[in-house]
Amino acid sequence: MKEALRTRVEDALRALLAAAGDHEPLPDFAIEVPRQKEHGDFSCNAAMLLAKRRGRKPREIAGELMDRLGDAGGLVTRAEVAGPGFLNVVLASTGWQDRIHEILEAGPRFGRAADPAPGASRPRVQVEFVSANPTGPLSTGHGRQAVLGDCIAKLLEASGWDVTREYYFNDGGRQMRVLGESVKARYLEHLGRAAAPSAEALADPEKAWQDSVDGLPVVFPKDGYQGDYIVDIAVSLAEQEGAGLVDEPGDGRFREVAQAVIFENIEGTLKRLGIHFDVYFNERSLYTDGKLDEALADLRAAGLVYDADGAVWFKATACGLDRDRVVVKSTGEPTYLMPDIAYHREKFRRGFDLVIDIQGADHIEQFPFVREAAARLGADRDRMELVMHQFVTITSGGERVKQSTRKATFITVDEVVDDVGADVFRFFMIERKRDGHLDFDLDLAKDKNWRKNPAYYVQYAHARTHGIERKALEANVAMPAPHGFDATRLVLEEEIELVKKLVLFPEIVARAAESREPHHVAYYLREVAGLWNPYLQDGERHRVLSEDAALSAARLGLALAVRHVLASGLALLGISAPERM
Repeated sequence: MKEALRTRVEDALRALLAAAGDHEPLPDFAIEVPRQKEHGDFSCNAAMLLAKRRGRKPREIAGELMDRLGDAGGLVTRAEVAGPGFLNVVLASTGWQDRIHEILEAGPRFGRAADPAPGASRPRVQVEFVSANPTGPLSTGHGRQAVLGDCIAKLLEASGWDVTREYYFNDGGRQMRVLGESVKARYLEHLGRAAAPSAEALADPEKAWQDSVDGLPVVFPKDGYQGDYIVDIAVSLAEQEGAGLVDEPGDGRFREVAQAVIFENIEGTLKRLGIHFDVYFNERSLYTDGKLDEALADLRAAGLVYDADGAVWFKATACGLDRDRVVVKSTGEPTYLMPDIAYHREKFRRGFDLVIDIQGADHIEQFPFVREAAARLGADRDRMELVMHQFVTITSGGERVKQSTRKATFITVDEVVDDVGADVFRFFMIERKRDGHLDFDLDLAKDKNWRKNPAYYVQYAHARTHGIERKALEANVAMPAPHGFDATRLVLEEEIELVKKLVLFPEIVARAAESREPHHVAYYLREVAGLWNPYLQDGERHRVLSEDAALSAARLGLALAVRHVLASGLALLGISAPERM
């Protein structure tokens, strides 16, 4: 409808301008859905864009445009000039009613981009998300990123992209060494043995704290990982190996086993959420394959790194950034920045047309340095994109639950999913704007009442369409074919409003994909359910099955259209569309 109206407006504008001897290109006007229902179905700003060019008042031009547009071949039932020069338009009901047939004909494909032409390929995009260090279970913050990344990937696929989902497996760096040291400390604790201080602790005692077991000192990294899962891994190793690992360094077997166990847990959590990855990229491969050294050498050859205070610095100020950054410490160990630079260079070497990093707000400061350095190494700056999300807080009983990742006092994704299920978890994680803090109301998420819980509210709206079909089959009434009913029988205002909302679905999908904001889909689904559930509640006025066979067929067609849109939208959010609830 929007496209059809735009074509008619363009024709009217050409005629209006030609009559004035103006043959310049048409202005890039917009046709938008007004926020207020009383302003019509669509609003056009073309007159205001032409005012300066024509030297006339916008409202005068809008009036002429309205006259030229007329009924737009039966498409428009009413038009009026509003505000400073908007042209508000109300479309004829028949135009909306006919769109139901289009929805049913497209079925699950409604709202999705057309397949590429024979021989043509889809543009390739890599979406990197989660990428949590394998140092502990996934927190709810990781969970938000996991759902956000998966939904963005689904939206991009629906919009015609060839998507690669990638997890950057950070198996290098100090955090992994601390993980190994933490497990070893608990291993020795379990054996009742004194722990030899690590080299780091000996160099700086402030970096370690001491506990005691039966009077024997146990040296534990000050910023070590303290969760029960660390104890479980240590106890398992002690049961398997006895005291055979007492002299093993923390950065050896302890680290390897802990990493494998924790990452297996992470994979299991992601599987529960219905999330899969096409590629797991190991950070260590950048070292073993020489990619990190190559990137550093190329930066040096380009005059973009220099040595100072025993460290190697990226000359970021030469790239327009506010300060230079260390890429290799004085110890010879790379900072997080250096492998990230090498990794992003490799992304483009693998042929992606666009790379999207989905990260928490705590990484926003790092990205500009990675992008600029990678761009100087041949990557395309304009095709590297950061999608940032804010943190998650959990509330229960009206109070915020205090959490600490390092102390493992946080609520894990698995714990929440155990309580509320994967569908509710995903819906709650995606229904808010990603750049705002998410307050996850655990009590509301647990509520099974479909009228209160927004996830159930949408799912129930879908399930009711199947309930209607079951009743129809019981009454020996067949569900209509896409063009097997007269949609003009849907004349009630609430029926037309529902169709108008369903027709918007492709636009919502496109907007959510382009902006990388899946919450638009969640909002939209709640709006559809907010029209459909009340419609069915008024069983007398909106009786689907009645003695009027033609009206019954039309309303069954409407139910099928609602089903297609709700099921498709839920699928884009990775949420099931149940037939019964």
